[in-house]
Amino acid sequence: MELTGKTVLLTGASSGLGPHIARRLRSAGAKLILSARNRDALQELGSELGESKVIPADLARRGEAERLAAEAGPVEILVSNAGVPASGALDDLPLEAIDRALEVNLRAGIVLTRLLLPAMLKRGSGQVVLMASMAGHVPGPKTSLYNATKFGLRGFGLALRQELRGTGVGVSLISPTYVSDEGMWAETGQKAPTIVGEVTPAEVAEAVLKAILRNRREIQVASPIAVVGSRLLNLLPGLTEIGPSAATHPDEAVDQQRGKR
Repeated sequence: MELTGKTVLLTGASSGLGPHIARRLRSAGAKLILSARNRDALQELGSELGESKVIPADLARRGEAERLAAEAGPVEILVSNAGVPASGALDDLPLEAIDRALEVNLRAGIVLTRLLLPAMLKRGSGQVVLMASMAGHVPGPKTSLYNATKFGLRGFGLALRQELRGTGVGVSLISPTYVSDEGMWAETGQKAPTIVGEVTPAEVAEAVLKAILRNRREIQVASPIAVVGSRLLNLLPGLTEIGPSAATHPDEAVDQQRGKR
């Protein structure tokens, strides 16, 4: 797929990885529809990039994904990037936090895909890019909710890709590890374990572009050792149960730093 002149709907565009993805896709010739909660940040980014439409939406609110799809109209590419942190012991999580994580991290991407898909199928071309995570490969203590949303999103994307085979519409997953400089992990001020390492927002943005252009099934934006380790854990899931029972996951550090959103 060529991006020049193609319309891309990007959610979670105003902060974190969003602006990096937007700039990379715009540099490749895409026309952007930018969406997030922060209207001012969206308008500033839209003015910077040019040829960009802004549609503020809070995807944690039921009905907002549907409104966004309706206002966006037919698009060639969906990049579902919006996400919220969701960690902590399950018995400490308010029900509101559970609902928010499910709405933003899982339901919004599924609903937007469902509503934008018919036009793509009619056209015989299109691409759905879902921002997953290495947390969709490897579970951890005190991240049951976050893992659930990312495992669920990967399952949805991988199954839908099979379902759409031969239609001209592709589905891709982007699964980053710890991301430096911008986003949830960067805001903690901590450093990832040396053996795993970190990736940059630019690397994630480049992976999004590659997924669109090459219709890649999934790109794990991580070091080779992290990728191999995740595949080993998929084969031997019991390995995740070895070690201290109170291990701290990066997303828990995010919530400690910022508070539950």
